[in-house]
Amino acid sequence: MRTKGPYCAGFRRREEGEFRGQIGAARIHSGVPSNLQYGWLAYMLGERTTPRFSKNSKIITVDGNLASGKGALAEKLADSLGMLYLSEPDVNYVNRMTGEKELLDTRFNGNCSLEKFYADPMSPDGNSYRLQSWMYHVRTLHYADAFEHLLTTGQGVIMERSPYSDMVFLEAMTKQGYIRKQCVAHYNELKDISICEFLPPHLVIYVDVPAEDVHKKLLQTGKDIPLAYLKSIEESYKKSFLPKMTDHCEILAYDTVQAQDIEKVVEDIEYLKFEKGPWPLQDDVSFHHLRMLVEDKQRVASLTCTADFLPEVTIGAHEYDETYHAYKSLPGKRYAPGYNVDVGDKNIWLK
Repeated sequence: MRTKGPYCAGFRRREEGEFRGQIGAARIHSGVPSNLQYGWLAYMLGERTTPRFSKNSKIITVDGNLASGKGALAEKLADSLGMLYLSEPDVNYVNRMTGEKELLDTRFNGNCSLEKFYADPMSPDGNSYRLQSWMYHVRTLHYADAFEHLLTTGQGVIMERSPYSDMVFLEAMTKQGYIRKQCVAHYNELKDISICEFLPPHLVIYVDVPAEDVHKKLLQTGKDIPLAYLKSIEESYKKSFLPKMTDHCEILAYDTVQAQDIEKVVEDIEYLKFEKGPWPLQDDVSFHHLRMLVEDKQRVASLTCTADFLPEVTIGAHEYDETYHAYKSLPGKRYAPGYNVDVGDKNIWLK
C-alpha cells in the first residue's frame, strides 16, 4: 500500500462526504493522519471491484458548446440515476483538489488565464496554448477522480466533458489561428501517451445547441466570445469528436428542448446495451491496475508531461528554480503538510 501524494489531498473531502473506506491505518506517534490507498496487499487479501458494480456503475460525460446547458442536464441526470455529479473543472482545479485555502498565483497553476484568452486569444506570449495544454492536464486529473470514485464505490459518475472531448477546443483554436501547428503536434503527443492509459466513457451525451444561440446567450452574460470560434467548436464536435467516439462508446444527442426532458433521457439510457468499446472486456485484474493508476495522482499528472521543447509551455532552468523557491516560500509549503511551524503546526518532533 502507498500513502497518497499531494495531488490526491482533499479529493476525499467532497460535498457528498466521505465515500471511501480505508483499507487500514497504522500510526506510531500522534500527528497528521495518513490515509492509506488501495494497493497490492488489499488485492491479495481479496479486495475486488466488480462485485460492487450495478447497472448504473457507468462513466457518463455530457458534452456541448459553451453555455449549452450541459451542466444542468448532467446534474439532473445524476440525481435521477443515483450517480455522482462532477462539474466541469476550471483552471484552478488543482488548487481545489489539494485543499488550498486561497487560490495560488497563476505561475504555480498553469501560468495561464482564461480571461486573457477571451480578451486576447492571439496574445504573443503563448497564453492560448498554455491554457489549452493546462486544461487537458486538469481534465485528465478530473477524469482520474471520476474513475477512482467508480472503482472504489461502484457508484456511477456523470461529468461535464472529458480528456477525450478536450480536443474540440484545440481544433477550434487551430482553425481560428490562435495557436501554431507546432502546438498541435505537441498536444497530440501529450494525448497519445496519456489517454491510452484510461478507458473511454460508457456514454457520451451531446447537447446540440446552434453556435448562434450560444453566442446570444453569452452576450447576455457579458461575454463577447467570437461567433467564429463557437462555430469551430460546434463543427469539431460534429465532424471529429462524435464520429471518433462512435466505435468506442454509446452516443446520445439532444437539442435544447429534448435535453430538458429528463425522464426521456433516462429512458433512452436504460435502453442502451453498453456493448461497445473496451468495457465488456474488463475484469478484476484490469480494474485493479486501473485503480492503482487513478489513485496515484502524481503518476496521472506525469502522463501529461513530455520533454519536448515548445516556447509556449517550456521554461528555462533559472525560471524554474526561481518559481520553485517562490512556491516553497509560501506559508505551509516548505515541508510536507503537518510539519510547517509557519502555519501553526504543533508537536512536529513527535510525528
